[in-house]
Amino acid sequence: MAQPAFTIGIEEEYLLVDRDTCALVEAPEALMTALSEDLEDQVSPEFLQCQVEIGTRPCASVDAARDDLRRLRATVSEHAARHGLSPIAASCHPLADWKTQSHTDKQRYNELDRDLGGVVRRMLICGMHVHVGLDDDTLRADLMRQASYFLPHLLALSTSSPFWQGEDTGLASYRISVFDNLPRTGLPPQFQSWQEYERSVQVLIDLGVIEDGSRIWWDLRPSAAFPTLETRIMDVQPRLEHALTLAA
Repeated sequence: MAQPAFTIGIEEEYLLVDRDTCALVEAPEALMTALSEDLEDQVSPEFLQCQVEIGTRPCASVDAARDDLRRLRATVSEHAARHGLSPIAASCHPLADWKTQSHTDKQRYNELDRDLGGVVRRMLICGMHVHVGLDDDTLRADLMRQASYFLPHLLALSTSSPFWQGEDTGLASYRISVFDNLPRTGLPPQFQSWQEYERSVQVLIDLGVIEDGSRIWWDLRPSAAFPTLETRIMDVQPRLEHALTLAA
């Protein structure tokens, strides 16, 4: 609990496309190496090889988050351009077929592919996660219960994924319907205390259902890695200012 209360951290996932054809392209190793050298632990590969994820530092204000997120977006764009690529901040590619994509060769992702099969292979989707720093676990549990009410509003404000495999789905966010095929997703249960939340997670671990709390993918959750409450329901935003508004 080293971070001050109500710091903001923003994670965004992008799809990499060919600058000329707009078709999805797997991230070249040289691109990921260059990004890691520039951005260190603020960039990482995602489940699919055509994706890249960035995350801001914990920011004390929206202005600080703006500066960091602008730098991250610009750096990814600049390095991608050197390989004839562009990142797109939309939650679904309008034309691509998930069946032609490959997942990243990483232990965590190999295990997901093994355990969840075709359900996880359809995850050709990108989201935006917002972490809010909280220095008290009791408060995290209390605010998770209260903030759940606003999750549908945040989804409605963030939608950027109406198209899927060349079709207009009729939904403003098709991403959420794809994501909710995974287990342990959707609205979080109503826990009355932090202790009740911890007991529930431990039961799943003891039963061998999950390895740790990071395998719980609710739309709002206490982060397993940071002293934060993490909102996960939102589509990623094409416009920087929209991302910041939702985070604020």
